[in-house]
Amino acid sequence: MAVLYLDHAATTPVRPQARVAMEPYLGESFGNPSGLHSVSQRAKNALEEAREQAASLIGASHPLEVVFTGGGSEADNLAIKGAALVDGERRGVVTTAVEHEAVLASAEFVRSLGCEVAVVGVDGTGRTDPSAIADAVGPKTGVVSVMVANNETGVTQPVRKIADEVRAKSGDAVVHTDAVQSFVSEEVSVAELGVDMLSLAAHKFGGPQGVGLLYVANGVKLEPAVHGGGQELGRRSGTHNVAGIVGMVAAMEAAAADREDFRRRVGAIRSEFEEALTSALPDIRFTSPPGDRLVQHSHFRIPGVDAETLLIRLDATNVAAAAGSACHSGALAVSHVLSAMGMSDAAASESVRVSFGWTNRPQDAAAAAAAIVAASGR
Repeated sequence: MAVLYLDHAATTPVRPQARVAMEPYLGESFGNPSGLHSVSQRAKNALEEAREQAASLIGASHPLEVVFTGGGSEADNLAIKGAALVDGERRGVVTTAVEHEAVLASAEFVRSLGCEVAVVGVDGTGRTDPSAIADAVGPKTGVVSVMVANNETGVTQPVRKIADEVRAKSGDAVVHTDAVQSFVSEEVSVAELGVDMLSLAAHKFGGPQGVGLLYVANGVKLEPAVHGGGQELGRRSGTHNVAGIVGMVAAMEAAAADREDFRRRVGAIRSEFEEALTSALPDIRFTSPPGDRLVQHSHFRIPGVDAETLLIRLDATNVAAAAGSACHSGALAVSHVLSAMGMSDAAASESVRVSFGWTNRPQDAAAAAAAIVAASGR
């Protein structure tokens, strides 16, 4: 029996375009792009072509503004630590209470080194107030980090307005955004967002796991998080994952070309899914309104039904969904995102995330709803 996969926010199946693009660099074109001989130069050419295409896809003004990383978490770490600790300084961080753990943990790390950190709250829907972000910016602030869309709830943030207000307050702070969840369904343009740094992870839009990028605007200085051979203009040392990078960019191209259809197709699936759940479970509670979240996310709770129990029952019938972030290992813990939104621990423990993706088909809406209703015991 095939698995009904409803956890694309955690990771997505690799797109065929990415598989095809990667294959040569897992075979005859295996070279290290830092070498001088022809085998290495073939890999180097592929790497730089991928960099140019990635820069174009996010609207960067120059390919060298793209820094390849080992994933979204590493990109977030480089952005926060790099901007806060550059040139031996201890600069402040302003972020929100619902950011990815990679941002919040990086902020806590630099706090332990003497940097000032301000964590701004959100309202009951998970959105933050741009003015509150700007008010938290001080003369020592080095970086402001606010994600485009939350990885648990799918709730979007007004990043452009935040960037504008931060710049009106401070000419020194750089603005970073984690766009990991949004690239597959939203146009991601660094110019439109008004940011100085932006993180992406390949496996969220049909690329391979373990590869990502950080856009760093020309003129923004960073302290490296990984030291060594000086790759990526010294910003991220280590032998390049050429196959992964080429696969990521092929997936970026495919996702960008499919984006309009994705929004229409997946948005329709989610709408039908939520309508079916509401019809069968009148007491169901959706966490955030549809207009303020990504089309692929559905986050809800069924009062009186424990999320972990529900997920175990779903898994037993070959349905894969999630509760909270997939970045935690071990037992489920109360989500810091839901706590920040004012949800009680009891309600948070009932909350489930269903996230649709490029492999889902129209019939999955009814099948997913039916499976959840059956697993709830209602």
